Amino acid sequence: MAKPLDYVPQPPTAQQRLHAEVQDSTEALLEGLALLRALHDHGVLDVLGRTVRGGEGLSAALLQGLGSPGGTRALRNVAELTRTLGTLDPREVGLLGHALSTGLNEGARHVALGRGLGLGELLTLLKDRDVQVALGAIFALLKGMGRALREAGDAEPSAHPAEVGR
Repeated sequence: MAKPLDYVPQPPTAQQRLHAEVQDSTEALLEGLALLRALHDHGVLDVLGRTVRGGEGLSAALLQGLGSPGGTRALRNVAELTRTLGTLDPREVGLLGHALSTGLNEGARHVALGRGLGLGELLTLLKDRDVQVALGAIFALLKGMGRALREAGDAEPSAHPAEVGR
């Protein structure tokens, strides 16, 4: 009678494993390469590389990046954001941050329960004092933003006059 053969398949080589992984991840690799290309084109990779190497030439790379039109816009945006944040009352920001956090937790809990919302429930919620306060705050926010946008439109001639009248 014949004896069974002891066959142990050869483990795949590193190159074979890499080839299989590349085939499984083609879309992700292509997206990653597109992102890498964009980072390179905008000079971000150069700055990151210099940062990792210990800052060798980092100041020059940063100054060169800030001197570009995109860098100038970024600096202006940071300055405007800083000015805007400086005008906010920290207590109000804290209150709104707490309210937002509580609302997000409530929303996540609602989603986790898998509950929907019907028309009858919606009408009942409109009578809820908490919902009324939140809706009032949202509409006050929209009203204030609209007033500021309108006043800015009245004060400065817009590059797109047809858009201001909307």
